[in-house]
Amino acid sequence: MAQWSVEEHRTAGGRSHFAEFVAGLVDAKDIKDAAALIGVLSALGNQLREPRSKSLEDGLFELGGAQVRIYYGFLPGRRVVLVGGYVKKRTDTPRDVLRLMRGRLKEVRDEYQKSRVGTAGTKGR
Repeated sequence: MAQWSVEEHRTAGGRSHFAEFVAGLVDAKDIKDAAALIGVLSALGNQLREPRSKSLEDGLFELGGAQVRIYYGFLPGRRVVLVGGYVKKRTDTPRDVLRLMRGRLKEVRDEYQKSRVGTAGTKGR
């Protein structure tokens, strides 16, 4: 089976919230956990199921390790877009974190739609 393309969402200014999340990890176990999770996501993509991957509705997914949570969504063409992460310190994920991740995923989708509209008029030229 073909690998999935795993990409970091970048803002218009080139900022990657996911890269910032990873750079902020200080515990070696969390760093290894994040790397392993990305490897599994790249290999299995939308075939991941609970307890490793959980749908949070509206196309947002949470990939869970021991403490690390990685948030992502899918785009056509076997593409996974990472929108951020969180080190879990309680049983539930704070609402503000979920709201933030949903907002970032909406940005991803809006950018994708704009790129589709921009290329649709150039077909056949």
